[in-house]
Amino acid sequence: MEKTEDNSSCCAGSGSQGNVAGDAFFLKSALGVARATPDVSAALQARLCPIPGGIFEMGTRKSTFAADMDSPRRKVKLTAFALSPHATTNADYAVFVAATGYRTVAEVEGWGFVFHLLLPAPSAHPISPPGLPWWRRVDGANWSAPEGPGSSIAGRENHPAVHIAWYDALAYCTWAGLSLPTEAQWERAARGGGTRRKFPWGNEMTPGGQHAMNTFQGDFPARNSGADGYIGTAPVDAFRPNAFGMFNMTGNVWEWVQDRFGPLPPASRLPALDPSGAADGYARTQRGGSYLCHASYCDRFFVHSRTRNDPDSSTGNCGFRVATPHA
Repeated sequence: MEKTEDNSSCCAGSGSQGNVAGDAFFLKSALGVARATPDVSAALQARLCPIPGGIFEMGTRKSTFAADMDSPRRKVKLTAFALSPHATTNADYAVFVAATGYRTVAEVEGWGFVFHLLLPAPSAHPISPPGLPWWRRVDGANWSAPEGPGSSIAGRENHPAVHIAWYDALAYCTWAGLSLPTEAQWERAARGGGTRRKFPWGNEMTPGGQHAMNTFQGDFPARNSGADGYIGTAPVDAFRPNAFGMFNMTGNVWEWVQDRFGPLPPASRLPALDPSGAADGYARTQRGGSYLCHASYCDRFFVHSRTRNDPDSSTGNCGFRVATPHA
């Protein structure tokens, strides 16, 4: 059944700092970072996996959430490209920050949203977005201190970098000489060459009775049993990759893509060639769902699932992976 309610912030978190006037500053900062040396950039590009071009069906037959605009299915034709097999890690982002001195949106603004169960004392952080009490504003929360002061990424170097705004992902790509994938590229890679499948591996959420992704297990948002092995983020190479070698294309963290949020390419007899999203609009697109997605409220953990957020949004379940148009 199609759900008319939005639920766009159920697990993506409306983490926008709400400073539209500051967007010019953040964009200038992202595009102004020093570039990596050619050998560093080449080494980063060498880690990407080639994804074959071709025609595939993007989207789904009928949306679960009408506001997601992920239906109907439509044919898309892509040129071959290359994509990181996993989300950008804390270790990767630390190298970038050390090389450039870049400060993320959360660091500049001084706060980020953290899921309440990840905080030792949620009541110490009473501010939440309207209607979303599970998100708590935490002063000092950012990519290197994901739960705020006293937390760190020690022991989580191989986890995805989070509290990453779209501008922060753009900054990393600018330094690395890479790019964010387009939404169509992301979905092509997530499907692993399969057709009309729900998940990167097939149509069963728990194939063979085994968890295959990191999502919320239990009673959202009050109790997470951790039955899939994780309460928050998982290592970027947790669970099995799909046929294209992609890890965690569903669950774990929402991933920014290049595209502005809008309707998918129109369905037509001829496939859309290398689409790149809406021509205008403020919000950017996120794909894949996160460790907070749950069937009872926000089941955006399918290969076609999409949501939107403001480009200065900073939350504890949002990261990115990198691409290049050359396979």
